Amino acid sequence: MRIYHSNSAEETEQIAEDFAKELRSGDVIAYRGPMGAGKTAFTRGLARGLGLEDHVSSPTFALVHQYGSGASALYHFDMYRVDGFDDLYSTGFFDYLDFGGILAIEWSENIENALPPETIFITLNKDENDPDKREIIVEGGRLA
Repeated sequence: MRIYHSNSAEETEQIAEDFAKELRSGDVIAYRGPMGAGKTAFTRGLARGLGLEDHVSSPTFALVHQYGSGASALYHFDMYRVDGFDDLYSTGFFDYLDFGGILAIEWSENIENALPPETIFITLNKDENDPDKREIIVEGGRLA
């Protein structure tokens, strides 16, 4: 397990940018944390660390955004509205597991039973006393 501390959205992005250098095609990242915890900020940092220059935004309404292509692609999922296997299947999630690239999944709690065994879990906790501070915990997978 690794624990990082961030004092701003910029620091969260930098932590993710550095972390991205350890990732490889096929890795699955499952975010845990409440709304506003910094999941999308972390994904912005991942994209930068992977050398992607795309504008990263929350995929809330699209369900998935793709940044880059092929083995270096980043697939950013939002599973907030996914309720059950049929919903998950309709997102194409299982196909993306075979595409290569890296999957980053917000609201992974909603699909926990469908995540591969080597999933990397990243928990983002907000500080109750300072809205800019975050504790970022990395566990599971081959990198934790």
